[in-house]
Amino acid sequence: MASTASPMASQFRSSFASSSTKRLAVPKDINIGAAFRISPTKRSFVIKAVQIPREMEAIEEYPMNGGHGIYSYAKNSYRQGQAINAVKELIKEEITEKLDINKFPSSDTFRIVDVGCSTGPNTFFAVQNVLEAVEKKYQREGLDHCRLPEFQVFFNDHSSNDFNTLFTSLPPNKNYYVAGVPGSFHARLFPEASLHIVISSYALQWISHIPKELVDRSSPAWNKGRTYYAHAGAETIKAYADQFAKDMDNFFHFRAQEVVTGGMVLLTIPGGRLDYQILSNTLYDLLESTIVDLAKKGIISEEKLDSFNVPQYFPSPQEMEAAVKRNGCFSIERIECLHDEKKQANPKEARVFSSHMRAGLEFLLSEHFGHEIMDELFDLFTKKIEECEVFDMGVAFKLLVVLKRK
Repeated sequence: MASTASPMASQFRSSFASSSTKRLAVPKDINIGAAFRISPTKRSFVIKAVQIPREMEAIEEYPMNGGHGIYSYAKNSYRQGQAINAVKELIKEEITEKLDINKFPSSDTFRIVDVGCSTGPNTFFAVQNVLEAVEKKYQREGLDHCRLPEFQVFFNDHSSNDFNTLFTSLPPNKNYYVAGVPGSFHARLFPEASLHIVISSYALQWISHIPKELVDRSSPAWNKGRTYYAHAGAETIKAYADQFAKDMDNFFHFRAQEVVTGGMVLLTIPGGRLDYQILSNTLYDLLESTIVDLAKKGIISEEKLDSFNVPQYFPSPQEMEAAVKRNGCFSIERIECLHDEKKQANPKEARVFSSHMRAGLEFLLSEHFGHEIMDELFDLFTKKIEECEVFDMGVAFKLLVVLKRK
C-alpha cells in the first residue's frame, strides 16, 4: 500500500510510537512474520504492518437523549449550563492573558473544538465565551477588527450523538464556520497541529469503557450488587481510577498532536475531591439504591444488576495534575476546584434532578435493563431524592483545568 501524502506518514509513525500500541494488525497479503517497516522514497512510503492501540478498540458510546422532548438533554442540561456560566469569566481571563497567538503558524483561520459537545445549547454558550476572549486577545495585541482571523468551530461527539438537533439549534447570528466531527475524544480526531483551542464541559468524566474486572466474578474488583464506585471496595475504586487515568493518558496524547504550540486546552469536569461526599456521588448512590430495589422486587434480575456499572469517574485535582505531567506536552496554567453551596432537596427540585439524570443515562439504562421499566425506575428515583431533604445532598464540585501547549 502506498501514499504520496507525507503528513500521513508522520501520522502512522506517531501512532506506532505511542505507548498504548499493543497489537499488530496485518494487511491482506502481507507476510505475518514480517517486521514493521516504512520505506521512504522521494514521494511515498510503504507500510508492511500497522499497530493499533488496543484502548481504541474498546471505546463505547453513551449518547445523551436527543431531540427536544421532555427528557431530552437539550431541555435537561441546566447543571452543565450553570457550570459553563460559573467558569465563564475565569476562562476569558486565562485566554486573554495566556493564549500565545504570536507562536501560531501564519493562517487566516482560528480553529476551536468542543469535544463531547452533546446536543443542547450549552456548547454554543461555551464556544461564544471563547470567541469573545480570543477577539479581545487579538485586539490587545494591536490588531483592529478587520484583521481578526476567521473562526472555524468543530462540534465533536460520538457518531450516535444527535447532530441533527445540534445543527438545527445553531445560533442564527453566529460569527464562525461550523463542522461536525463524529468520534471519541479518547482517540485521534484532527490533523497534526491544526487546533488553536480545545474546550470540554462536563464530558471527560465519561470513561471509555467499564473495566472488565468489575463484572468478573473471580476478580477482587467485582462490583457485585452495586452499580457505582463511591461506596464500593478499594479494588473497585482502583479499577475505576486506573481506567480514568488510562483514558486521560490517551486524551492528552492525542490532543498534544492536534494542538498548535501556544494553543490552549480548557476543561470543566465535575469532581474535585478525594473523598466521596459530593453531590454527583450522592445522586448515583440514590440511583444505585433504586436499581437494587427493583432487583429485590424481581423487576430486574440479579445478573443484570451485577453486570451494570455507571461509566463515570469524578477526578480530584491531584489526579488531573498527574495526568498532565505524565504527558509532558502541556504546561499547567490553572487547576482550580470550584464548588456551589450545599442545598437540600425539595419536591420540585427532585423532579429536576431526576430528569437531568434521565437525559444523560436513559440510553445506557434502557439498553441494559429494558426501556419498558424506565418510567418506574425514574419515578422511584425521584421519590428517593425527595426523601433526601432530611440531610444535606452534598457539595457540587467542579474542576477548571487550563493548559497551554508547550
